[in-house]
Amino acid sequence: MRLLVRFLGFLFAAGTVMFLVGVAAAAGLIWHFSKDLPDYSQLQDYEPPVMTRVHAADGALLAEYAKERRLYLPIQAVPKLVINAFLAAEDKNFYEHGGIDFSGMARAAMLYAQNYGSNRRPQGASTITQQVAKNFLLTNEVSFTRKIKEALLAMRIERAYSKDKILELYLNEIYLGLGAYGIAAASLVYFDKSVNELTVAEASYLAALPKAPAALHPVRNHDRAIERRNYVIDRLLENGWIKQADADTARKDPLIVTNRSTVGRTFAGEYFAEEVRRDVFERYGEKKLYEGGLSVRTTLDPKIQVMARKTMAAGIVNYDEAQGWRGPINKLDISGDWGVKLADIKSLNDISPWRMAVVLEANDQSARIGFQPGRELGGAVSKDRQTGIITLEGVKWAKAASGPMKGRAPTAVSQILSPGDVIYADPLLRDGSPVDGQFRLRQLPEVSGAMVVMDPHTGRVLAMVGGFSFDQSQFNRATQAYRQPGSSFKPIVYSSALDNGYTPSTVVVDAPIEIDQGQGGGVWRPENFSNGKYQGPTTLRNALRLSLNTVTVRLAQDIGMPLIGEYAKRFGVYDELPNYLSYALGAGETTVMRMVTAYSMIDNGGRRLKPTLIDRIQDRYGHTIFKHDNRECRGCDAPEGWKNQPEPQLIDHREQVLDPMTAYQITSMMEGVVQAGTATVVREVGKPIAGKTGTTNDARDAWFVGFSPDIVVGIYLGYDKPRSLGRGNAGTGGHLAAPIARDFLKLALADKPAVPFKIPAGIKLIRVDAKTGMRAGPGDTGKTILEAFKPGTAPPDNYSVIGVADADGRALTVSPDTDRTILRPGTGGLY
Repeated sequence: MRLLVRFLGFLFAAGTVMFLVGVAAAAGLIWHFSKDLPDYSQLQDYEPPVMTRVHAADGALLAEYAKERRLYLPIQAVPKLVINAFLAAEDKNFYEHGGIDFSGMARAAMLYAQNYGSNRRPQGASTITQQVAKNFLLTNEVSFTRKIKEALLAMRIERAYSKDKILELYLNEIYLGLGAYGIAAASLVYFDKSVNELTVAEASYLAALPKAPAALHPVRNHDRAIERRNYVIDRLLENGWIKQADADTARKDPLIVTNRSTVGRTFAGEYFAEEVRRDVFERYGEKKLYEGGLSVRTTLDPKIQVMARKTMAAGIVNYDEAQGWRGPINKLDISGDWGVKLADIKSLNDISPWRMAVVLEANDQSARIGFQPGRELGGAVSKDRQTGIITLEGVKWAKAASGPMKGRAPTAVSQILSPGDVIYADPLLRDGSPVDGQFRLRQLPEVSGAMVVMDPHTGRVLAMVGGFSFDQSQFNRATQAYRQPGSSFKPIVYSSALDNGYTPSTVVVDAPIEIDQGQGGGVWRPENFSNGKYQGPTTLRNALRLSLNTVTVRLAQDIGMPLIGEYAKRFGVYDELPNYLSYALGAGETTVMRMVTAYSMIDNGGRRLKPTLIDRIQDRYGHTIFKHDNRECRGCDAPEGWKNQPEPQLIDHREQVLDPMTAYQITSMMEGVVQAGTATVVREVGKPIAGKTGTTNDARDAWFVGFSPDIVVGIYLGYDKPRSLGRGNAGTGGHLAAPIARDFLKLALADKPAVPFKIPAGIKLIRVDAKTGMRAGPGDTGKTILEAFKPGTAPPDNYSVIGVADADGRALTVSPDTDRTILRPGTGGLY
């Protein structure tokens, strides 16, 4: 008995020692792995990379920019269905355990023992808390060391943070495939839905992804993805989180994924979005743009943008097709599966409804074409093969652009198309409706151009077209292309004159002129576009209306190029304008954006404005970090509500760069350009429009910039490598750019009333002779107009002609009844 007691005592002592040694060993192990654990307190201030989202003015999504596509969603905003789906798939005991699920660990250990030596990856037993520890603080290394650290961190995290906080971190951090991080981004990427719109089947599929998103690809591994999704549905049912009927329906649901683009093409706003991206990048840097979670509210008006894109593209295509057919863009061997071969050719994705196609058969009457098939989400070429027919009606525009048949319209389809030709085509329209199964031949235009539409009161850019196709060329011709504005610069010259004592009735001689440029520059002889036809003494109004070059040069001589350069700088057209008279005719280079901004200042009564594509930028917390409108609002802050106080007042502190009366005078003169000048085609809009055309030397650029009281549009057409657009009127701004502006303004102003331009206080409207500018008498039967004069000015009874001097060097005075014929330069006589 005594021996038994001693033996039991020995065993107890040995057990106690072993227990203490085990505890000491465990404590030592914990101490060993704890001493270099990461600091888990950083989770409190964790700011994951979040995508920047760019919105149009109406809130619609325009573009997204991110290195990791993530939208951070607070746990309170996550639907219970989504939370339950992830708990069912990953950690059903999440709200019960303290960071480690010991039963799950036991199961994993048994499987590990069974599979030992099989080279199979061990099954994990990580809780959601352990996954947070691994994803945020550790690596993906497969080792017991990492698992021990993971478990220790999980327990510490559980003591430091609430369960909801841990789950929030997990649901926003996990990678779910297709570039999506977190459930909010994944919901958009896979299903184009917000998380609160997800069905049971969709939520279950997303919950199945964390373990192996690539292995559960919805296209490449469709069956496996369905199997894993249904497993999650079964776990939801087993845990009592969904009803049997919901589970049965969810299992039958097909797995259909919507491939969501990262750039919004809905509004044809790729050039606009890219310009915004560059702006944000310059303001805040790369990290803030791609990881900062900024919310950018832009000025883009989706409806106006679509109108601008439609009319600009149509104008470019109409001009290009008038130059003739240049041939197919490629040649393809159509033997075998032509669809796979055609799918490998790069096509433009932003010129819908145009589609790339290959000619399969061709004869005199028609050609059969096969359209480029799309690609599935996994990258495989779709098996769908769509075909169509191009008849002679669809190629009748395609006259030969060169060769012996140049300029001749085709008499057979086979003259234009042959098997293997890679082309573009779109539905053939007849009386505005598509003809079933028939298509029209298209070609990518060589010519390009740009359009900017602006609100003249705020500088907000409502629409921007930087070229025919962003996929074809990302060079933004609206902001990056410096071109000669030609005569569209003349309103700046005339504004500087009107602001310094001249009137619309001031007379300048229109006659040949020679300018000695000095220092070997030779003699410059500017000419009017009218090929030697001159008007003689001409009012400034008529000179601008007819775009007379010699009058503009004489006016620039009279007021001086330094003054014109100062106004050009004020308006932002040029930073510095050389003191050469040719620059008064628009020989310098500027952008469409700058010209539209300058005209906007005229339109708004001479107030300085800064163009902007961005209204407001907010950081990830909703704090406004940029706002374009800095006007002071007195009385807008009414914390106690409305108590019959005075109405709020917006105080505009912007600089006045042009006298409001001058702004009205030049606006009225540009209305004359539209009504009876070089831009009469714009008169078809049927609303008050002012504007000016521009055509450069050799017709290399064609311009029109114009405005109504509330919208400004500027357009240029030209080749990227400048060359002539055509001879005579065919290459002018009035023939090429103004019709595009007309088509756009018809759409943009269709529902707007015909509001006249506002006449500022102090302006006097006096009836004058439209030709001479002199005051009209009571019985004057000739053509008269109402002319705008500032206080202290009036129509002359006789006038001095700028550009012609008498024998003593004084300006020639002409009486009202003088015969208005051409004056000989440098003399005081008429001839």
